[in-house]
Amino acid sequence: MLTPAQRKEHRAAAHHLDPVVMIGAEGATAAVEKELDAALNAHGLVKVRVFSDDRAAREALLAELAEKLSAAPIQHIGKLLVLWRPIPPKAKPEREDRMPGPRTVKLVSFSKSGNHRATVRKVKVFGNERVTSGGQIKRAKVRATSVKKKAQD
Repeated sequence: MLTPAQRKEHRAAAHHLDPVVMIGAEGATAAVEKELDAALNAHGLVKVRVFSDDRAAREALLAELAEKLSAAPIQHIGKLLVLWRPIPPKAKPEREDRMPGPRTVKLVSFSKSGNHRATVRKVKVFGNERVTSGGQIKRAKVRATSVKKKAQD
């Protein structure tokens, strides 16, 4: 259950949204519920337009959708309904053999006289490279281990 302050924040965030799902004369069909569920998973906050003139039916529909989709009813103004559900965290498989990818680094070199503008270069640095304090890119070297440590392993 949401507090009134949370509901107020969600109402403010939903103000600029356009209706994602439109419910016609058929009412809340399985296809409508599926589409609403997908929209809630993607966006979290969803505006729904209902083409029905019966206010009591719209209120019942809001309560029914909120219960079926385990969402919180935020607002019902006219023919617009607003529902909110927290966005589920996306599960992405983590690969153990993955190395760091390339990253873009800005290199700034200032003029020697001080009267000119500093030059900025954008350089792509790969996972096995590093940027020195002088602005050069060097490959990372394999750290030398002592003979004794190699013998222990």
